[in-house]
Amino acid sequence: MFTLFSVLIFIAAVLLVLIVLVQNSKGGGLAANFSASNQVMGVRKTADFLEKATWTLAGSLVFLSILATATIPRGEIEAERSILEDQIEETIDPSALPSFPTSIPDLPSDIEASPEDDEDGD
Repeated sequence: MFTLFSVLIFIAAVLLVLIVLVQNSKGGGLAANFSASNQVMGVRKTADFLEKATWTLAGSLVFLSILATATIPRGEIEAERSILEDQIEETIDPSALPSFPTSIPDLPSDIEASPEDDEDGD
């Protein structure tokens, strides 16, 4: 249902843009082209039609937006989980890890470790 409302909103928006572009801000626009009196719709009737179409499309756009908001699917997709949620559940409790010494033990004073002794092999 949400998809249907989204398509209708898109169609109404395109039609609204087209009707607004046809109008002229100074009262001309499409109505200015009908200067002959033998037309079915006169200048005033064309301007009235375009104004009513603009208001109707704007109102329908607002109404369809409210309906689309009401029909957004919520909470139906619980099977899909994010990677972050999986990592949070698979974390290891830090207290279960083995404890390693955090400091280096002191060497006895009679043994001196120097890098030169290790390289020569003496």
